[in-house]
Amino acid sequence: MSTTINRRNWIKSGLIAAGGITLAPKLSWASSADSKRVNPQSIIWEVDHPSYLNDAPAMRARLNANENPHGPSPEVKKAIADAISSGNRYGHGDAFTLIGMIAEKEGVSPECVMLGPGSTDLLEKTAISRFIKGGNIVSADPSYMSLINTAQAVGATWKPVPLTSDYAHDLPAMEKAVDSETQLIYVCNPNNPIGSITNAEDLKSFCKTVSKKVPIFVDEAYLEFLEDPDTNTMVGLVSEGHDVIVARTFSKIHSMAGLRIGYIVATPERIKSITDMVRGTMGLCVTSVKGAIASMQSKEFCDQCKVLNTASREYLCKELDKLGYKYIPSYTNFVIFPLKKDTDGRAFSKALTEQGVGVRMYSFKDEPWCRVSMGTMEEMQIFTDAFKKVTA
Repeated sequence: MSTTINRRNWIKSGLIAAGGITLAPKLSWASSADSKRVNPQSIIWEVDHPSYLNDAPAMRARLNANENPHGPSPEVKKAIADAISSGNRYGHGDAFTLIGMIAEKEGVSPECVMLGPGSTDLLEKTAISRFIKGGNIVSADPSYMSLINTAQAVGATWKPVPLTSDYAHDLPAMEKAVDSETQLIYVCNPNNPIGSITNAEDLKSFCKTVSKKVPIFVDEAYLEFLEDPDTNTMVGLVSEGHDVIVARTFSKIHSMAGLRIGYIVATPERIKSITDMVRGTMGLCVTSVKGAIASMQSKEFCDQCKVLNTASREYLCKELDKLGYKYIPSYTNFVIFPLKKDTDGRAFSKALTEQGVGVRMYSFKDEPWCRVSMGTMEEMQIFTDAFKKVTA
């Protein structure tokens, strides 16, 4: 009994530490893949922009959180409303129904699926399960930092590998970075906060070879924004028996970010190694599960969201082209681009905020970069009008 209690206390303290770090995710561009302990500090995080946390009513265009502005779908809203009356009951049965639907969609057995309140929760739980005894994690730099931050919080070291010149994962360099202490490789594809993509065939080959040495976590939160997601996913490797963990979320294309639900797909053994330490379905609300079930049946809505997202992204890119700003080609629901070299990032962020526009600000080599999430077309026009005023 004492072992169980100690483990629970450790998990609790680890989650508290991890939560403190992940409140402000960071972007780092490292110069070396051999770092022993990396604490990236290069992000300008929502400077003078409390609306991200408080949702200030003054916001006319909230473009700072990679949310989908078009939903949830009518079917999801109805399912959630109908589920409220069953809020006094645990939703385990509905969770198993959702797991079955996901398993069928992904071509795996239900034992290969684990649910969680958003994919970020599952990234962090995976980090806890893998790094309880230390070790190191290999990932691209920059990338989404949640798993990495949690791994470091519980005692791991991070081995960042810079992206290639075209912003893809440098897979050969990542393989070389693996050593006897490596417990996990993290690949975010498409990559947040850059928006770039790594070639699917190259990544599949990498996963097949390197997963024989160490598990590989492939974060596909933005996959459904691609024109051909089925040819770019790594989920088929799981059914082939490779030690690959694939994460998906209902936060993006399904437009359920605030409802918090996501899942991972992995071999039954890998899922068990996580659920032996932390629980998945217990953290879910019955309303969110019912909503996710309905959303999986709302393919038309998701398809329309993709069309609208592409239209907003193309509009923004054309406007940036006209203004002479070079952006990184995006395969997601956001676009990131550098501002003029002499721009004061903090002043720029504050000026946009005063215009009622929220964006995310990053720093790369001491230069400000702006990441704009896709909103409605009206919101994109509000952004471009405000951007022109602020940069005039």
